[in-house]
Amino acid sequence: MRRAPFGAWACAAVLALSLGPPLSALGQGVAAQAGDQALQSIERGRALLANRTETGCVLCHAVPGFAAGGQLGPPLAGVGQRYSAEQLRRRIADARVFNPQTIMPAYLSTEGLQAVALAYQGRTVLTAQGLDDIVAYLMAQAK
Repeated sequence: MRRAPFGAWACAAVLALSLGPPLSALGQGVAAQAGDQALQSIERGRALLANRTETGCVLCHAVPGFAAGGQLGPPLAGVGQRYSAEQLRRRIADARVFNPQTIMPAYLSTEGLQAVALAYQGRTVLTAQGLDDIVAYLMAQAK
């Protein structure tokens, strides 16, 4: 007896697909999930910027969306309009690339640092995800 090219599992899969949501709805779910992830990234970035002990950003910078900020560094209002996300990322990761005499910490570098606190020796202040989250927040303020 000859077998059909498709087994019972294939028929069940076709039936399940035909009863499921239309493919256009599946795409909307993916877009909504991406939007949620972007919002979460922006919220995490805001929290990191506000954290006076972990990042210290607000100690030196006036940051959009925060009542108080420091005056030592330039204000960050409109920074997402002046720089691309990649340019911001590079500046925060290690501002010494642009100004070797900067007092801004190298948030994503351990190279060439002096007098590093024991808690930070051999590790970066931010993770790559944390840096991306901060950039997402600053870029969202430009819109």
